[in-house]
Amino acid sequence: MSGHSKWHNIQKTKGAQDAKRAQAFTKIAREMIVAVKEGGSGDPANNSRLAAVIAKAKAANMPNDNIKRTIDKALGSGNTDNYESVTYEGYGPSGVAVIVEAMTDNRNRTASDIRHAFDKNGGNMGQTGCVSWSFDKKGVIVVNNEDGDIDEDKMMEDALEAGAADMEQDGEVFSVYTEPDDVAAVAEYLTGHGYELLSAQAEMVPQSYITLSDEGDIKNMQKMIDMFEDNDDVQNVWHNWENSEG
Repeated sequence: MSGHSKWHNIQKTKGAQDAKRAQAFTKIAREMIVAVKEGGSGDPANNSRLAAVIAKAKAANMPNDNIKRTIDKALGSGNTDNYESVTYEGYGPSGVAVIVEAMTDNRNRTASDIRHAFDKNGGNMGQTGCVSWSFDKKGVIVVNNEDGDIDEDKMMEDALEAGAADMEQDGEVFSVYTEPDDVAAVAEYLTGHGYELLSAQAEMVPQSYITLSDEGDIKNMQKMIDMFEDNDDVQNVWHNWENSEG
C-alpha cells in the first residue's frame, strides 16, 4: 500500500477529540445502538458490525461499563432512539475532497448543518458519489509507538499473523491496514499481544492528497473540519488534505 496513512492528517484534531472525550463516547454509543438494532444482536460474535464498533470504542478508551450499558440500552424495549446513517460528500477550499459520515434522527437538520459548514468555509456540498470514487474503504488500526520500543519487523510479523493486509510506520505510530470487516479481529489480536491501539475502525483512505498553500484556504479547511467534528450528528470526517502541520 503506497503513500501514508491519514494519521498525521488527524493528529491536530486528535487533541481536540481527547478534550471532548464525552462527546466522542456519545458518538460511539450512538453508532453502537444502531449496530445492535440493525445487526439484530447484542453479541459481537454474532454481529460483525457491533464487533467493529466495540473495537473502535476500546481503542478510544471507552470503559467496558459504558460499552455494556450502551448495548443493554439498545436491547431494551423502552429504547426509542431512531438513528439512521447518512453520508454527505463535497469539496473544501481548492477542491479538497470531503466525506462526512453522520448518524441522525433528523435528516433535514443534519443536511442543513453540513451544507452550512461547507458554504461558510469556501466549499460546497456535492452529489452522492462526487468524491467517494477517489477514496478506498480500508480497515485502519493505529498502534502507538511514541517510545520507539516496537521493532518494525516484529510489528509487521504480528500484523500479518493477525490477518492484516499491510503495515507501515508513520512517525510515532504504526498504521495497520486490513479488510474493513477484519478490523475487530485484528485489533483484538494486537491488543492481546500487548500493543496499545490509538484507533481502530474502517476508514475512507484517499488515493491521493492535496496540499493547501494559501493561508486563507488552510484556515477555512481547518474551520470546516472543526465545524463538522463539533456537530453531534457527525461520526467521521474523511478528506484528502495533506495537513502540513501534522
